[in-house]
Amino acid sequence: MKRFYRGRVRSAGLVSFEVSVKETDLQVSAEKRLEKNAIDLILEARHQVESYISLHYDFLTTLKPYPADPYAPPLVREMIECSRKVGVGPMASVAGAIAQYVGKGLLRYSSQVIVENGGDIFLSIGRRATVCVFAAYSPLSEKIGILVSPENMPLGICSSSATVGHSFSMGGSDVGCILASSTAFADAAATALCNRMRGPEDLNSLGIWAEKTDGVLGALVILGNKLASWGRIEIVAL
Repeated sequence: MKRFYRGRVRSAGLVSFEVSVKETDLQVSAEKRLEKNAIDLILEARHQVESYISLHYDFLTTLKPYPADPYAPPLVREMIECSRKVGVGPMASVAGAIAQYVGKGLLRYSSQVIVENGGDIFLSIGRRATVCVFAAYSPLSEKIGILVSPENMPLGICSSSATVGHSFSMGGSDVGCILASSTAFADAAATALCNRMRGPEDLNSLGIWAEKTDGVLGALVILGNKLASWGRIEIVAL
């Protein structure tokens, strides 16, 4: 999928650049160009995941929570833990986990960093930021944004969809967004949320699910021309 939305990103005072390794394709914004550092971090993250998959192929394919493994690499252990909390397979958290790994690593070289990985975002900057919500063919797509204050950062903002992108979803929502302190968890939780949203009647259950799901700071779902939100999330018109 062509990532057309990247041309619309405006990160005042930061330098934006793209880096990719195999399937991992990131847009990074930082105080200076850090391509080599970002690529090194991608390679570290991918090595942890790929080496584990080479010995445990079911880690790649399962859609169910994966058993805890104290001998797994640190990033894999985090993926397992985050996905188990919301009842999905570990690879549901991989994009967010890599974005977070790269973002936290780059904070050693830049005090402000944004990493976007296929719509999953690690955000740590010193000012308020607005994240546009893309919801496929919904009339609400790109009409609203999520406003994030610096006191809530570092923050993960991750999305899942049944109608756009390559993510697998059992539901029918145009987009489901999760805000969480862990980008890996936000990614897994966004998948779990979208799996639950199969029709407009399911929007009423968003608050019940989010409130009992430890780690969710805010949630938003768009399904057609309907929207539901919960928690610490500020929605603004664009």
